[in-house]
Amino acid sequence: MELIKKNNIQITGKHDKPILTDLVYSENNKPKPIVIFCHGYKGFKDWGAWDLMAEEFAEKGNFFLKFNFSHNGTTPENLTEFLDIEAFGDNNYIKELDDLQSVIDWLFLSNNKYHKDLNTSDITVIGHSRGGGISIIKAAEEKRITRLVTFSSVSDFASRFPSGDVLKKWEKKGVNYIVNTRTKQQLPHHFQFYTNFKENKERLTISRAAKALKIPHLVVHGSKDTSVPLSDSGKLFDWSPDSELLLVEGADHVYAVSHPWESNELPSDFRYVLDATLKFIAKRV
Repeated sequence: MELIKKNNIQITGKHDKPILTDLVYSENNKPKPIVIFCHGYKGFKDWGAWDLMAEEFAEKGNFFLKFNFSHNGTTPENLTEFLDIEAFGDNNYIKELDDLQSVIDWLFLSNNKYHKDLNTSDITVIGHSRGGGISIIKAAEEKRITRLVTFSSVSDFASRFPSGDVLKKWEKKGVNYIVNTRTKQQLPHHFQFYTNFKENKERLTISRAAKALKIPHLVVHGSKDTSVPLSDSGKLFDWSPDSELLLVEGADHVYAVSHPWESNELPSDFRYVLDATLKFIAKRV
């Protein structure tokens, strides 16, 4: 079966920067279940083995869509480097929720040229890490999402902000820097990231959203994740009314994938995750 791949389609969002989107599907003019993938913090759609993941889902009959959050710091000219550091500094959770909403709305446009291949009554959202938190909140809000999968997801945004003197210093300076461990680059967070969270704290409370879910939720986590504790997914499993927990014994935050990923084969940990996710998606709601 030949797969159709459309890369770097620009979806217009609310925040003056394009949402770059990749599509992978088989062109048979039959409506296919839709899978939307949301990357995590310091992530991007072209990271690691995400392309291989897209092909796996498409080969199993899904219409797979992955995208860059508009303010993730990459650009259409540089898809894997954080060269737009002002955009990175201006990013926040509300912008990411808006971007995901824009992607979903795009699927429903009457002039969407892919409409023959889209089963818009069957939409799964997958979120990795911070993208998991975004996906949970959106899935509680957006009734057109029919299934949710979270990979190594955070369970709380508030606790990830600094406090005390560090917070006061951030407010005074207006910017705080974090190191991208992969590139050693200093990346900014403008103080608006914190104030925007405070202004929208109830909406951005993941526990509230998880408890409000009315759809099946597959919670996936590696037992040796050093970026997001396994206990975060334990909480999500408890909160979500219709949840399944997949514990990947010995797996790290990205299931043994790294960037760049040069192999055509997936690591066994990630293969295990994808196989389980595909089975979960194949259960019709």
